[in-house]
Amino acid sequence: MILGMTTSTFTLVHVVLSLVGIASGLVVVFGLLAGKRLDGWTALFLATTVATSVTGFGFPFDHLLPSHKVGIISLVVLTVAILARYAFHLAGGWRRIYVISAVTALYLNVFVGVVQAFLKVPALKALAPHQTEPPFLVAQLAVLVIFIVITILAAKRFRNEPVRAAARAA
Repeated sequence: MILGMTTSTFTLVHVVLSLVGIASGLVVVFGLLAGKRLDGWTALFLATTVATSVTGFGFPFDHLLPSHKVGIISLVVLTVAILARYAFHLAGGWRRIYVISAVTALYLNVFVGVVQAFLKVPALKALAPHQTEPPFLVAQLAVLVIFIVITILAAKRFRNEPVRAAARAA
């Protein structure tokens, strides 16, 4: 039992959090590319992605695994994104830092998703049983290139919003 749940229930919670994090993260990234903040989607993305990384440490283990290293990196990147967004309110350079860290957090979640797909989907596992074969490497390289391009475009397009009258009055 993990946190009062069976291992299969805990795994289901972890997977659902991850999928919600990826889906909401894609919405957030499209918002960034369109120059929109999408506050509700952003909160959902950050919360579920943090929860995904944290729950990843809940599975039994006896030594530090590559998935734990990715989880640690993800939590550091998410901390930066949360600080940039909520503590520094995207002011100045924090806007670009937020974009880079948020898209990086999404990339890490997708990276793990690709790893899991190659472990769990029989057709993919047959193509790359050890995850060192070309199909796995090409898939991960394609994901990385796509996220680098998205990060660059989002950093350019997600500009400062004009100050609204209500914000000026406050």
